[in-house]
Amino acid sequence: MNSNAFQQFAEAAAQRTSSPAVTPAQFSRVTILGGGDDAQLLAALCLAHGAEVTLFSAYGAELGHLRDSGSIALRGDGPIGNYAIDQSGIPSIRTTAELDRAVAGVEAVFLTGPVHKQRTYAMVLADHLRDGQCVVIAPGRSMAAVEASWLLRVGGCSADITLVEIQGLPYWSTASGTMLQLQSAAAVTAATLPAGRNDIIDGLKNFLPNLQAVQNTTQSSFADGSGLIEVPALIMGGAALQDAALRLPEGAVPLAENETFRSMIGSEHRQVIEQLAEERCRVAAAFGVRTMPSVDDWLDSCAGSLRGAGSRSQPDHATARNLVRCATIGSLVPLQSASEIAGIDVPVTQSLITLAGAVLGTEVRTSGRHLSHMGVDTTDIDAARRSLDQLNRGRH
Repeated sequence: MNSNAFQQFAEAAAQRTSSPAVTPAQFSRVTILGGGDDAQLLAALCLAHGAEVTLFSAYGAELGHLRDSGSIALRGDGPIGNYAIDQSGIPSIRTTAELDRAVAGVEAVFLTGPVHKQRTYAMVLADHLRDGQCVVIAPGRSMAAVEASWLLRVGGCSADITLVEIQGLPYWSTASGTMLQLQSAAAVTAATLPAGRNDIIDGLKNFLPNLQAVQNTTQSSFADGSGLIEVPALIMGGAALQDAALRLPEGAVPLAENETFRSMIGSEHRQVIEQLAEERCRVAAAFGVRTMPSVDDWLDSCAGSLRGAGSRSQPDHATARNLVRCATIGSLVPLQSASEIAGIDVPVTQSLITLAGAVLGTEVRTSGRHLSHMGVDTTDIDAARRSLDQLNRGRH
C-alpha cells in the first residue's frame, strides 16, 4: 500500500463526522474477546459493576478451564469476590465460542491478549460490528487503533463505531488458576478514534477508573511506555547491570513481596530507558505531540512501585517472553517506523529491537506494527501527519 491508499482511506473515514456514535452513559452489555488473565480480569470487573458480560474464546481448553473453575476470584485490591461463570439464577459471566452471538447487541467489545490476537480479532470483527458499538483495545500499546481501523476497513466494515486505545488496566494481576491477586496500577492514557468521544471514556471509567483521556490516539500511542520499560527490564540483566532489589546478607532468602518488576530496574537500566524516552519524545514532537510522560511517569505506569502498594510482580519465563514480544512489535517497532517517516535516527530503539529479536529467536522488526503495513509508506512527515489528523477527526 502507498501513501495515496492511506490518504483515500483517511478521507473515507473522515466522512459523516457530524453524527458521532450514540453511546450510553453506562455500558450495560459487554463482550470480552480472549480467555487469558487480562480477559478474566476485565470480565470480573465489568460483572462487578453491573454489566451483562460475555467472554469469547476460540480455544476449547481455555473455555473448558474457565467453565470447570465455576468462577473468577479477585483478591487483594479492587472489587474482591468470586464472579460466577455460566451459572443460572445469579449474575454470571457467560462463555461462548460463537463470535457472532458474542458481539451482537453489545455496546462494547474488549480486545485482549497479545498483539497478534488483537490483529486477528480486528479482522474477524469486520462483518459483525454495527453502528454505535465501541471496540476497546486493552492494552493498546502503540498505533493499535490505527492498525485496527485499517484492518476493519480492509475487512469491509462500514459501521460507525468507536475504537478506544487504552494503555493499561486498573490493576496488576498475578494469576493462580482463575484466582487473580490484584495490586492497584497507576493512571494510564486513553483516547478514541474518532477523537473527542470522551463520553465513551467516561463510561468506561465505571470499569476502568484509572483511565486518563488524551486528545487523540496519536498522543496515546506516543505516550505508550511499554517498550521502553518492559524490554530493557526483562532482557538486560546480569552482574554488569545492577538492579534495584534490596541487598541481602550472604545466605539470606529474598521475600517474595520484594521481588517486584520495579526491582529489576537499576540505575544502568534507567540510563537506557532515558535514552529510549528521549528518542520517543523527539519522534512524537515531529508528529505534533509535545505533551509526553516523564520517565518517572512511565516507570509508575509500566513497572509499578518498588514494593508494597501498587507493585507489579515479576513475570514467569513464558509471560516475560510474551511481554518482550508484544512490547517490541507493539511499541518499539511502531516508534521506529514513525522515526523513518520523520527522518529521525533512533539508534537505541533500533538496537533494542535487534536484541529482542535475538532473544526471541525470530525477526520481530518485519512482524511489528509498522506504519507501512497500514498504508503509510511515505517519507513526507507533513503528509503523514495530515492523514493521521484526518483519521482522528473522522469515522474509523
